[in-house]
Amino acid sequence: MKKYWHVIAAALFMIPNDAASQNFPEKRVINVNLSKTAGPLPDMLNACVGAGRAAEGLRADWQQQLAYVRKECGFRYIRMHGLLNDEMAVYTRDEKGNPQYNYMYIDVLFDFLHSIGMKPFVELGFMPSALASGSKTIFWWRGNVTPPRDYEEWEKLVQHLVTHFTERYGAEEVKSWYFEVWNEPNLEGFWAGSQADYFKLYTHAASGIKNVNPAYRVGGPGTAGAAWEPEMIDYCYQHKVPLDFISTHAYGVKQGYLDEFGHSGTVLDKNPASVSGDVLQSRAEIAASKMPELELHYTEWSASYTPADPIHDSYHEAAYVLQKLKQAGRAANSMSYWVFTDIFEEPGPRFTPFHGGFGMLTIQGINKPVFYAYQLLNRLGSTELANKDSASWICRDSSGNVQALMWDFTNTHPGDSVHNQRYYVRDLPSKEKGKLQLNVAGMAAGQYAVELYKVGYNNNDAYTTYLSMGKPAQLNKQQVEFIKQQNNGAPVSRTIISLKEKALFTKTIDVRENDVFFINILKI
Repeated sequence: MKKYWHVIAAALFMIPNDAASQNFPEKRVINVNLSKTAGPLPDMLNACVGAGRAAEGLRADWQQQLAYVRKECGFRYIRMHGLLNDEMAVYTRDEKGNPQYNYMYIDVLFDFLHSIGMKPFVELGFMPSALASGSKTIFWWRGNVTPPRDYEEWEKLVQHLVTHFTERYGAEEVKSWYFEVWNEPNLEGFWAGSQADYFKLYTHAASGIKNVNPAYRVGGPGTAGAAWEPEMIDYCYQHKVPLDFISTHAYGVKQGYLDEFGHSGTVLDKNPASVSGDVLQSRAEIAASKMPELELHYTEWSASYTPADPIHDSYHEAAYVLQKLKQAGRAANSMSYWVFTDIFEEPGPRFTPFHGGFGMLTIQGINKPVFYAYQLLNRLGSTELANKDSASWICRDSSGNVQALMWDFTNTHPGDSVHNQRYYVRDLPSKEKGKLQLNVAGMAAGQYAVELYKVGYNNNDAYTTYLSMGKPAQLNKQQVEFIKQQNNGAPVSRTIISLKEKALFTKTIDVRENDVFFINILKI
């Protein structure tokens, strides 16, 4: 592991200076050979995805969208806030002050997750008001962020909940889950206590979980900005507190960590190592610690931390996400994109179709460009081919088919003087970036269907279509269907070719800023 740490630490300095605006030559060439592999494609790419809060998961439209995203993008886990909020009716007290537990709403939600083949990445929060030490809340839906008035009662609640999960789903199933204690306790808005108070909260939660089954996985601290990681590990090591994984968050903008309304304005960071540098540093810190084998989970990440940032709707987001995942490599066990849907009410219900929401889909189920980035990732074969290119994955599957996912990420943001909220709301035509040539050696003889998919300006770019319609404040059913049809993810071309034994497949494409391409080579 220490050797691995040196590799990761070195990687911090290997992200090219021009990675944020890739200065590829006029003709960028990618050479791969089917006989030269890099091993299995990392399964962290679509391991987990985020959602706003548990109560939203009781809505029919939320469930329909999640089933669709699960099917198309392959996410295996989902993490969300508010499992213990009062609206979930989990915990109260009777007239004599005795705890009353109720899991009917959680059961509806978790049963649905299991029905579509997903597992919960359980975030334990926020504090039920009947157990809370204060009245401080966050967001429109009033999640209580105060410590428990009785830590022993908090532990009993966690233990009772996990016992219920075991009885309902079985110990073997729950062993495959993750339990994360709280959300971003390093921010005053999310945690009214101190770091020491959080460690106490964590200790009692971990005890409650392990009392049910020592094999269940618990971790934290779920901080903003990759904070408290060494402190968390040191505390758990010194006090012999169970810790199975480190979790934290990173976003790609330069200021603040909590602004659900987007009023302060955000600026996309020009640092080529934003987000990915945090991930690599987190892995290095774990590797250098007393617990070097810990898993690392980035349980929230995106270009921006506010659900009022138009970069989330923009075609730029698709290339941005792919670039950061590629840079992070295998340093994390999961990187959970925040979030899958704009059905998300931290600032309250939203009233416009495109409002910079975190989601991959709008409230009305329109696919954003970032949805297609994850959909195309999910279409890659299980074996990654050796590839020196810094902005692509080339893979093959067991049937002899080849998949190439390639992109250009160019940070076109004008700089600190302009907020994202003013820049990414515009019509932003992309500029030419030259040509890209893919060469695949070692192909078997035969006929192949070659499909080309594209995401970029005016290609699976729903927001630009919306702009061309005059930005209506509301979309009727026909307008929604029009935008969906114009951006339906269909291939832009499909051709049939014949190759001789061990022939070289070659394909050249014109590239513009922030284009994403997927070439699917299917043996007929």
